[in-house]
Amino acid sequence: MSEKKDISFEEAMEKLEEVVGKLEQGDVPLEEAISMFQEGMTLSKFCHDKLKNVEKSMDRILREDGELEFTTFQEE
Repeated sequence: MSEKKDISFEEAMEKLEEVVGKLEQGDVPLEEAISMFQEGMTLSKFCHDKLKNVEKSMDRILREDGELEFTTFQEE
């Protein structure tokens, strides 16, 4: 998926959902399924990396008094 840097998070998630849906149907030939799985993994990593970057940006939240408050997010 060489164009992944040109797509938005939402587009990547939509494409990932399509890939997962097709693979869950189970009627994809093996070679195509392997290729789709690899594409899905690439999309998943892309989305994960985007979310991690957003999380880092959100670590710094402006308090009402104008001071920066540093926070951490717990993974569930």
